[in-house]
Amino acid sequence: MAYRINKVGVIGSGTMGAGIAVLLAGIDIPVVVLDIALPDTQPGSPKRNSIVENNVKNLRKSRPPQLFEEDDLNLLRTGNIEDDLELLKDCDWIIEVIIEKLEPKQQLMEKLEKIVKPTAIISSNTSGLSINQIAGGRSEDFQRRFLGTHFFNPPRCLKLLEVIPHEKTDP
Repeated sequence: MAYRINKVGVIGSGTMGAGIAVLLAGIDIPVVVLDIALPDTQPGSPKRNSIVENNVKNLRKSRPPQLFEEDDLNLLRTGNIEDDLELLKDCDWIIEVIIEKLEPKQQLMEKLEKIVKPTAIISSNTSGLSINQIAGGRSEDFQRRFLGTHFFNPPRCLKLLEVIPHEKTDP
């Protein structure tokens, strides 16, 4: 069965997350990029999304270059995990690239399970944590659509993608 990816969500805008987002934007896929809200800010604060916005802005200065074209940035929509998870509800693929700790990843998966569309693929870019543990506690339906997708850094230059199914991933 063919599966078309028309929109992607990337959660985590550090070096890897921003690099993955702009790689996908470089092939004309719109990407929602979310990160944590700036601590000690309230919803509506103009500085609330400054972490993700600064990380995306820094793509212009990255060496080696992460951008294919400056206009690729126009395909990125930024936000934060606390206020903007709903922006992911129409994404076909959601890639988690947050801190390399099991508990925050599991907490994020619990939140995602409630909002993503039933056909969305959900993956983690983890390089050292168990894919089975990250998906633990989620529904059978969620687990069948969950896997590891480990991009290598920098994503634009290293044309490698490790695909890591877990015991319940639908082939």
